[in-house]
Amino acid sequence: MPGKFYEAPIDEYLPQNGNRGYRVSRYELDLTYKVTGNRLAGRAEITAVTTAVQPRFALDLSQALTVAKVFVNGAKAAKYTHQRGKLVITPQQRIPAGGVLSLVVQYGGIPRPVRGPWGAVGWEELTEGALVASQPNGAASWFPCDDHPSSKASYRISITTDSPYYALANGTLLRKQVKASQTTWVYEQAEPMATYLATIQIGPYQKHRIVSPANSVPMHAVAPVRLRANFEHDFARQPQMMEVFSERFGPYPFEGYTVVVTDDELEIPIEAQGISIFGANHCDGRRGAERLVAHELAHQWFGNSLTIRQWRDIWLHEGFACYAEWIWSEEAGGPTADQLARAARHNLSRQPQDIAVGDPGPQHMFDDRVYKRGALTLHALRLELGDLGFYDLLREWTIRYRHGSVSTEEFTDLAGHYSRIPLRPLWDSWLVGKPLPQLPPSAA
Repeated sequence: MPGKFYEAPIDEYLPQNGNRGYRVSRYELDLTYKVTGNRLAGRAEITAVTTAVQPRFALDLSQALTVAKVFVNGAKAAKYTHQRGKLVITPQQRIPAGGVLSLVVQYGGIPRPVRGPWGAVGWEELTEGALVASQPNGAASWFPCDDHPSSKASYRISITTDSPYYALANGTLLRKQVKASQTTWVYEQAEPMATYLATIQIGPYQKHRIVSPANSVPMHAVAPVRLRANFEHDFARQPQMMEVFSERFGPYPFEGYTVVVTDDELEIPIEAQGISIFGANHCDGRRGAERLVAHELAHQWFGNSLTIRQWRDIWLHEGFACYAEWIWSEEAGGPTADQLARAARHNLSRQPQDIAVGDPGPQHMFDDRVYKRGALTLHALRLELGDLGFYDLLREWTIRYRHGSVSTEEFTDLAGHYSRIPLRPLWDSWLVGKPLPQLPPSAA
């Protein structure tokens, strides 16, 4: 295979991921899944525009899945190879730059997670059903794609599975069709979505609407019946969270919000676009995971609507979601954000100070120190700007870049417009330097 697919990586944190020569605008996925045996059959139609003339185009696709047929712009591909997680396709004719690139891939197999430095991510078989948790590079475990956060597209996802099971994907349910022992569910995700945020959730679930104030964002739960009572208690304050975050962060960026609770236990909750996934262990009837409920909801703004271009900027997702936990605590009558920030700084001061939050390196990008210190960066900024300026900044940030791709530089440039003094020393000490800075004195 030509080496060009492996040089000049799009992202140094995931050098094998992402592909050059085209930009995807839409995925249409037609999937059939057999719960018994964990078997997936798929047809992916990918609509893109070429950005350069090149003889071949590559997609990310796990070797656990076998490719049966490939078409390019309606004709059979002249050739394709599937090696080392790359499906490399040669069209019969060269496509000019700016031309339409329509790829159809028929594939199938027993999907399994992609293994990497961050564990196993992607399609995961449950006791009864399946879930998808793809951050950062697991999307290729279930469909051929340009698997990089800066590659955002609209989706139509059709999933056919055994009728007793509920099947959920991102976006709005367009239709549900029962035929014999199988049910087909078709979802449309109109807003641009990064590949790692695309998800399928299948299980013995029931859907119910979460009671919330009139004219608020529609919210639903998809969960086993046995957990309904616990859910009603543990997630009871989620509508208030939505009101607080919509006020602080700007309008909620999607049509609705759904929480899935799996029948299995999960180590950590998972965010997807318009959806958050919790394990049965997070639904214990004691409201023990409420900070995580706030964290995952905040990701709808920070991570899903505004998505980083490069994984080195992960603090723009996790630092913001962590800070949202502190904002919720403050609004809900718990410890203030300032109290939680000072406690977090004290705890961080006793840990190794060997990470630069603005570029932590791939091995540390999901380190809790990035989350907490990212949140502390925001608290230091809030103390500098004052509450009025800080929340005005956050609202402008989410509205200006709604459904787009973002970088640390774009955030720091925008923040500069809200400050009377240069903020470079703040960014240098919190995001670039490794030693842990002191927090400014409390405004109180």
